[in-house]
Amino acid sequence: MERSFSDIDKKYYYSGRLGAKYTRAKTDFAVWSPCAEDVKLRLYSSCTTDAAKEHSMTMDSKGVWRCTVTGDLDGVYYTYVVTIDGRTRETPDIYSRTAGVNGERSMVFSPRSVHIDGWENDRPMCCASPADAVIYELHIRDLSMDASADFAHRGKFLALCETGVKNSFGEPVGLEYIKRLGITHIHLLPVMDFATVDESSTVPQFNWGYDPLHYNVPEGSYSTDPYDGHTRVRELRQLVKTLHDNGIGVILDVVYNHTYSAEDSPFGRIFPHYYYRHEGKVYSNGSGCGNELATERRMVSRFICDSLCALARDYHIDGFRFDLMGLMDIRTLNRCAKRLRGINPDIILYGEGWTGGATPLPEAKRAVKHLACKTDGVAMFSDDIRDGIKGSVFDDKDCGYINGAASKGHRELIRSVLCGGVYHPDIKREKWQCWAKTPLSSVNYVEAHDNLTFYDKLCVSMSKADIQERIRVDKMGAALVIFAQGIPFIQAGQELLRSKPDGNGGYVHDSYNSPDSINCIKWDDITYNRTVMEYYRGLIAIRKARRELRMTDADEIRSIRFEDLSGNAFAMYIGGLIFAVNPNKRAARLRLSGSYGVLADGDRAAEEPFATVKGHASVAPQSILLLDKL
Repeated sequence: MERSFSDIDKKYYYSGRLGAKYTRAKTDFAVWSPCAEDVKLRLYSSCTTDAAKEHSMTMDSKGVWRCTVTGDLDGVYYTYVVTIDGRTRETPDIYSRTAGVNGERSMVFSPRSVHIDGWENDRPMCCASPADAVIYELHIRDLSMDASADFAHRGKFLALCETGVKNSFGEPVGLEYIKRLGITHIHLLPVMDFATVDESSTVPQFNWGYDPLHYNVPEGSYSTDPYDGHTRVRELRQLVKTLHDNGIGVILDVVYNHTYSAEDSPFGRIFPHYYYRHEGKVYSNGSGCGNELATERRMVSRFICDSLCALARDYHIDGFRFDLMGLMDIRTLNRCAKRLRGINPDIILYGEGWTGGATPLPEAKRAVKHLACKTDGVAMFSDDIRDGIKGSVFDDKDCGYINGAASKGHRELIRSVLCGGVYHPDIKREKWQCWAKTPLSSVNYVEAHDNLTFYDKLCVSMSKADIQERIRVDKMGAALVIFAQGIPFIQAGQELLRSKPDGNGGYVHDSYNSPDSINCIKWDDITYNRTVMEYYRGLIAIRKARRELRMTDADEIRSIRFEDLSGNAFAMYIGGLIFAVNPNKRAARLRLSGSYGVLADGDRAAEEPFATVKGHASVAPQSILLLDKL
């Protein structure tokens, strides 16, 4: 067979069902491998036994190998034995919906066996606009591994379902704390099966999870029994339902740009090389992880769409965040968006609009930030606001607008990002630099799991400042993110001055495999840093209450007016609100016509005015002021 992938796409593209289709009477198995010389199905009674029953499979004209096994196979594990070019290898199914320990064997299951109470009535959260969301990025282990909190299910899905958990001072933590903070959606770092944590080990292990093994199988180390494929499905569903019951949506971080390995992955075993891009005879490495998925190929594109839709349906998911989305082709991304909105019209979609390195995918096809206008309602992280506020993530000492580099150029950048990256005629930036078609294209953040935490960045870049000055600047940065037009995003613990010291006087940048002691949320910080936490909570409450801070189209954005204040301070007039920003070490004066209520200043933020000003107002050094016309 001529292995031209374009020819294979034309001749062998298949749109029918793949994977294991279960009924009580029989299970149909189908795997796409048009280059295989032989495929057999192996069935196992457990995920650890060596004894297997083997069944021959037959190939149809589209390269799909099939086998039907009679009887009730609920809880039976299976693999495929694939022979290509005379080489025979055993592999789990890329269409697995659950699996045994370490994902080595797929598992057949009945919908009845993974049912949880009330699941049939659970629904994704209703979100009229992505601008109504306030997203909280969280790693499963980070939530529950700190010794100060008495979680019963440390490091597990179920920890996020627990109530009544306290820190050392008796204050609520975990779910009850997050709910009180006011966020609307939890963004979970990857919870689908990843390769670098040994699920059979009792030794604590940590990884962010950006090393996919199975895309549709919940990670076993987060379940209470990684050996039972039913358990991981039930417990992830319980997490989702519990959050929905508490008014919180669930966004999954998904990694369709690469797999942990290529040649030895289930994709590489079922159809070597087809699923991956190449440069010459080697795998291309636009991910920086050794390979990248060829999303532009028809069956790869189909797999990604199928996978996302399966997750949306199986777990009632409210949104997806795409890792290194620039390695996905725009056509596939738009196809996925369309299908997902057919399942959940309110689904929130966003991702990293860049690559991790050079890729053979033509630039015009990449889902990158400067081509955001070509994507179908898929938002992108704004590295402009991230670096404009605090300085480059690639230079620890570099400063942004709030921490020491408040130049006129920075001021114009901050005005632009506060407008959600939408072109505004009064902002002195090139029109092409305003990349967002609408404010809903921009995910605004100053801290995420990558790089230094916001507070650690301030500690390094403001090395001569005292803690009170750093806290003032931290609050200012938070206000810029939460009041910016678009979609606000914070990392869990950011509101607690989250820090990751390395023990040698420095800070950990990318703690993807650092121990729990570095990564876990220190829940006693609720007590220690209460004023900062309450400030973030107030900012969130204001945003949720004020429509002016949640505009949805470009014409609304261009109604915003600006006024220069002293130094590099400025004010924005947004409907009935005035938002003044002063990064300088001297107060700035703002003239007013009429009376205004103060919703936020450098010390406090609240949904209702807590003070009144008339005629003029002083914007304190290194702070913001939000006023509401009375």
